Amino acid sequence: MKSFIRNIPKAELHIHIEGTLEPELMLKIAKRNGVSLRFSAVDDVRKAYTFSNLPSFLSVYYEATSILLREQDFYDVTRAYLEKAHAQNVRHTEMFFDPQSHTERGVPFETVISGIHRAQSDARLQLGITSKLILCFLRHLSVDSAMEALKEAIPFKHWIVGVGLDSAEAGHPPEKFIRVFEKSLAEGFLTVAHAGEDGPAEYIWQALKQLMVSRVDHGVRCTGDARLVQTLKARQTPLTVCPLSNVKLRVFDDIAGSNLKQLLDLGLCVTVNSDDPAYFGGYVMENLLAVQTALNLSYGDVCRLARNSFNASFLREEEKQALLNELDVFCSHNLPASVAQTFRFDGCCT
Repeated sequence: MKSFIRNIPKAELHIHIEGTLEPELMLKIAKRNGVSLRFSAVDDVRKAYTFSNLPSFLSVYYEATSILLREQDFYDVTRAYLEKAHAQNVRHTEMFFDPQSHTERGVPFETVISGIHRAQSDARLQLGITSKLILCFLRHLSVDSAMEALKEAIPFKHWIVGVGLDSAEAGHPPEKFIRVFEKSLAEGFLTVAHAGEDGPAEYIWQALKQLMVSRVDHGVRCTGDARLVQTLKARQTPLTVCPLSNVKLRVFDDIAGSNLKQLLDLGLCVTVNSDDPAYFGGYVMENLLAVQTALNLSYGDVCRLARNSFNASFLREEEKQALLNELDVFCSHNLPASVAQTFRFDGCCT
């Protein structure tokens, strides 16, 4: 099963590019930029990656991003992630970036996005991995700050497929950002939002009704509201679930406590993603392996998750179909004979 999970074609739809900053690269860039950190060695960094909740994680996360100052820095961190994703046969990825965490430090928006975009272009040409970029507004900052980020993004809208909402949910409901999302939609951006991670099911409703999101990031708290579950199922609204993140941030006590299998069996459009893999212990393959082992996912479940990841993406329909065809060929050649005889794709979002 490990080889099957590593090699199955897949997409990743919930990945924060700043959250892929591995300790080795962090220290390398800090030295290059002359930035002093409280960490002097890789082991020191890893020891700091122990969190009790989302806010305690974010304090370390934002400290680490302080080393990113130049276009080459953003290129390096993006390229490193895309190489790791490619090695796990991620065929397409849709990456979040947090421009406010950089512009507030005096790093120009153009510097941030130019480095990321250059890495995307190089990886597509050299590795064959496609990617899209989603600008996330930091919900703990003001609406005015989000509006300024949106204003700065508009000249680069041809490089950005959508906008999202991340950072700590507590005290920052989606409805706080209605005006920003209305403006974003008017500018032609697709919308997503983190909701129902450490926040209540009500935040998912707000994201759907008031922010008009195409996908819900996390969304695991939906099971506390039967009507919400039925709505998500009827609409086949994708949920970008991040199992290792959920454990690390104490959403669930352990992987065995994850409700991912329950969501899948309920017929929801669930995908598996890594969130901030440098901090949470694994990229998309490690997340899939963890839930497969702990929740006893079948080959069929793994294929459905991969299929969902393509269908839930913001690719054009013909691009999705090409990747779905690639997935079908892979499964037909790699499923055990006993499974392949009875296997059929069902319960997948379309």
